[in-house]
Amino acid sequence: MPNIPQRHARRTFTAGLLAMAAGVATGLFAPFAMAQPGAFTLAAASDLKFAVEEVAAQFEKDTGHKPRLVFGSSGNFYSQILQGAPFHLFMSADEGFVFKLADAGKTRDRGKLYAVGRIGLMVPHGSPLKADGELKDLAAALQDGRLKKFAIANPEHAPYGMRAKEALQHAGLWEAIGAKLVLGENISQAAQFATSGSTQGGIIAQSLALAPAVGRLGSFALIPQAWHQQLTQRMVLTKDAPPAAAQFYEYLGSDAAQTVMKRYGFDMPK
Repeated sequence: MPNIPQRHARRTFTAGLLAMAAGVATGLFAPFAMAQPGAFTLAAASDLKFAVEEVAAQFEKDTGHKPRLVFGSSGNFYSQILQGAPFHLFMSADEGFVFKLADAGKTRDRGKLYAVGRIGLMVPHGSPLKADGELKDLAAALQDGRLKKFAIANPEHAPYGMRAKEALQHAGLWEAIGAKLVLGENISQAAQFATSGSTQGGIIAQSLALAPAVGRLGSFALIPQAWHQQLTQRMVLTKDAPPAAAQFYEYLGSDAAQTVMKRYGFDMPK
């Protein structure tokens, strides 16, 4: 692939991440008293960026309600909601954060499952690594010096980072790769690191790899699901969620929404 289009694609993806960061600031500090009727704010794990943007656009067409979308790490959103951040619907990549919020009295109930996510190895075009889901070439690259930098989301607060750590532990690579890790604040930032050429690759969400803006930047291979705890993703309404947020909560279970989610590689709960 010619170098110029690749650089342009990487700049476009990076610009999208900067817009996401701006969305976080807007979502936290915008004057909610000026919100339009039917407006609500959704805090969603960043693996959902492309899928939920598509679902939300269709929801707006169908209902006239436009969600304010904020993407980031589930652990950070958990802390923010615990401290009173004005989010109305939380789509977590780890159901444990939802249960903790419910136990703290911050939600209407204990929510419901909306998807099961997957992780895999992403390598950018031109990388010396192979897209090998069993990480055998990654192990070899650690030995022969091909690997200099490797991206994952921060396992301290990003569920996809936690699962990446578990997969690397399963492969016996966690200790050896530690000094080479570049940690993204969330899985979208890890994907940007993994595809920008600043690393030789990384472990990212399948849902991001299936998005054209990301997938065209490299090659992707799924890591066996048995290598890590399941990414059981749960959503929940907060105590002050308006009717429009509850409507979107139900809409996410519709055939139209689930068709989009499946296209981005999510398994749907039975």
